Amino acid sequence: MAQKPTILTKTLVAKSRLFRIEALDIQFSNGELRQYERLARSGMGGAVLVVPMLDNATVLLIREYSAGTHRYELGLPKGKVDAGESFFEAANRELKEEVGFGANSLYHLSTFSVAPSYLEHTTEIILAQDLYAEKLDGDEPEELEVIAWKLADLNALMATGECTEARSIAALFMAREYLEQFAG
Repeated sequence: MAQKPTILTKTLVAKSRLFRIEALDIQFSNGELRQYERLARSGMGGAVLVVPMLDNATVLLIREYSAGTHRYELGLPKGKVDAGESFFEAANRELKEEVGFGANSLYHLSTFSVAPSYLEHTTEIILAQDLYAEKLDGDEPEELEVIAWKLADLNALMATGECTEARSIAALFMAREYLEQFAG
C-alpha cells in the first residue's frame, strides 16, 4: 500500500446546483482496474464547522432545519468557505450569521471527512473562544435558535436524539478533551 492508485479518467456523471457526481477509472499498483463514483467538491473552498465556546464549560448550539432528515437538528454552526476566504474567516462569518457572535480566538482542532470512500468533501473543525456579540445576515430561511449546553453533559445531549450529526458529535467531544487538557 505504499503507492496510491492512479486516477486514469474522471467523468462527470451528474450535476446539480450543489453537487457533482464523478466516475473515476482507477488503476492500482498491482494493475487492477476499478471504477468508483464519488460526490465531488463543488468548489475549492471547503467547509467549516465551528465549536463556539461561551466559556470553557459552555458551548453554543443551534437548532436548524435539516432537509436530509426532514427535521430540526441540534448541532454546531457550519458552512462553506467562500472564494478568497480563509477557513478562519469563514468560521467567524458563519458564527456571526448563525449564532450572533464573533470570536477573538480561533483554533483549528482537526479536519474531518464524513465518508471518504464516496465524498471528496472535508470540513475544518474550528474552536471559537473569547466571543463578542455581532450579528451578520446569513442565508438561513428562518431565525436559528441558539442553545447553551454544558460540555460536561454531552451524553445527555446525545440522549435527546436531537443531535445526530457525526461531525458535530465528534467535534464536541474533541473540543471538550482539548479544553480539559489545555484550558483547565
